[in-house]
Amino acid sequence: MTQKVAIVTGSATGVGAATAVMLAERGRNVVINYTRSKDEAEETAAECRAKGVEALVFQADVSDDAACRAMVQAAVDTWGRVDFLVNNAARTKFNPYENLEGLDKQDFLDIYAVNVVGTYQMVRAVEPHMRKQGAGAIVNNSSIGGVTGIASSMAYAASKAALNLMTKSLAHVLAPEIRINAVAPGMIQTRWLQAGMGDEAYQAMLEAAKKMLPLKKVATAEEVAEALVWFLEGAAVVTGEVLIVDSGIHIGQLPPSSSSKADW
Repeated sequence: MTQKVAIVTGSATGVGAATAVMLAERGRNVVINYTRSKDEAEETAAECRAKGVEALVFQADVSDDAACRAMVQAAVDTWGRVDFLVNNAARTKFNPYENLEGLDKQDFLDIYAVNVVGTYQMVRAVEPHMRKQGAGAIVNNSSIGGVTGIASSMAYAASKAALNLMTKSLAHVLAPEIRINAVAPGMIQTRWLQAGMGDEAYQAMLEAAKKMLPLKKVATAEEVAEALVWFLEGAAVVTGEVLIVDSGIHIGQLPPSSSSKADW
């Protein structure tokens, strides 16, 4: 009952799974959440248990408030506490920006229901438990699209911009007991992105990105997880922050002449 507990939404695969395993390595019991990927969720849970902790697999769609509350209650019933929440579950619809007819009202509502409303509902569900125990930390996995406006679709980018601002709003009311921050990754090497783009476009994107990115690498799920976990277990006096994790793409590129010392 003294071992810290983390809930990671959307943690069957990708960044969520990497984050859950990283927390398990640090001795945290974890809730592995999924909507459809049951086999992958069980595999992630087994990997966590191999680190010497307990793991609970829970199916829940975070757009459903009752499901959010049930998942949090399951963690409390099992371990008596919730210390960390990682809001990683997300939804998108891949659509070229110039195709305005490619998104309709329902697309926006479905994406916002998970990316914004689902995050809010999870925060609301854990808040009384974290408040009661006197401490807690929450981190939202956002996107560089919420900063630049460029992402898998306009609806997705808009939802992540809303998530970034909501993170700041929540920081005011959750303090002083609870910290909340967000990580805004750029491109990530994940199955989710590859499936959405298609194999050929995905590989082309990776090669092009390596040339454009100042750090010359596309982040892995584990590298994004490092930032998420840092906000939970470090960053003791940081709240309401949105950290961009994108290999430097948001800072742009120097013009060719600026790379020469003779130009300084």
